[in-house]
Amino acid sequence: MKKYKFLIIVFLLFLSFWSFVFLTQQVWQYQAKKNSRIAEPAGIHSLEKVTLGGVDQWILIRGRDRTKPVLLFLHGGPGSALFPRARDLGVGLNLEKHAVMVYWEQRGTGKSYNSSIPVESMTIEQLENDTVELTRILIERFHKQKIILVGRSFGSLIGIKAAGKHPELYHSFTGVGQMIWPLKNDSLSYDRTLALARQYDNQKAIRELQQTGYPPYIPKQLLVQRRWLTVLYDKMMKEKFNVRSRNQWKVLLSTPEYTLPDIFRMGMNPFFSINYLWNDKFYRVNLFEQIPRLEIPFYFIAGQYDYFTSPELVTQYYQKLDAPNGKHLILFDKSGHQPESEQPDKFYEVMVNQVLKDIKE
Repeated sequence: MKKYKFLIIVFLLFLSFWSFVFLTQQVWQYQAKKNSRIAEPAGIHSLEKVTLGGVDQWILIRGRDRTKPVLLFLHGGPGSALFPRARDLGVGLNLEKHAVMVYWEQRGTGKSYNSSIPVESMTIEQLENDTVELTRILIERFHKQKIILVGRSFGSLIGIKAAGKHPELYHSFTGVGQMIWPLKNDSLSYDRTLALARQYDNQKAIRELQQTGYPPYIPKQLLVQRRWLTVLYDKMMKEKFNVRSRNQWKVLLSTPEYTLPDIFRMGMNPFFSINYLWNDKFYRVNLFEQIPRLEIPFYFIAGQYDYFTSPELVTQYYQKLDAPNGKHLILFDKSGHQPESEQPDKFYEVMVNQVLKDIKE
């Protein structure tokens, strides 16, 4: 009898906990929807499933005027869910006033993750192809000749490759925290992470980093280096500029595009994309050799304190890259890897008064 009472109590506690989570999610999502409602008659707010390369994936389209230029945003990671940050970009930075923002969660990421995705399709080349296929869908959907392409971190690598192969599809390309040469980049990132660990006298970090060593990394090693970099970077940015990290659980639960089953599914295999994309082939990428010329205007946005993607490498590549239609390097002196949130006013200024303003239809 005691056993049954215990099981009943456990069940009631379990039910109470998940009921609380569900109700909390509903309240937070209601607030997010209310604060980001698009009321303009010409506006658009649409969550859609698209099939790219034979795999169902999800896009969120938001804008106050559907006749404005279309901007496709490629997230980083690989595997960093974008929908939780969509309103920071579109509403917080007010970019949805100036463009039709298309937020895409790539195969294997966020709402676009499911266990049936063929693992052999998880390649940089396939993500490039998905990008081009989605671009063509958007061009036809919104009756445009070209769209704007923006990629951050790992997404910047996918984006510049797609733009390099198909310049006819894009007005311009913007790389935020641009990936250039992963092997060299991760070596520099390792050195700076270890230097931060010594600066803060974090003996555990020093020990684990020295055991990990220099790249190339397998995913397990990468996660050790990136985990310590994130912890130490957050500490550094808080000290220098009072930049504070947000409660990620609240961000996730308040994202209106996600159901609880979505979040459960994502949590079952959070490193799916990294496991298949961060490999020997990735470490053979070198844009100095592979993309020496870009036919469309491009913009590189680099944070001075970016220890994830080296601003020094970005600067060197920028100087060597042949760009007959114009090139721009914008350094953010109070930012690291997240200039859009660390210096939002400057990011808005660059996007609206340079990237969007320079469009030639």
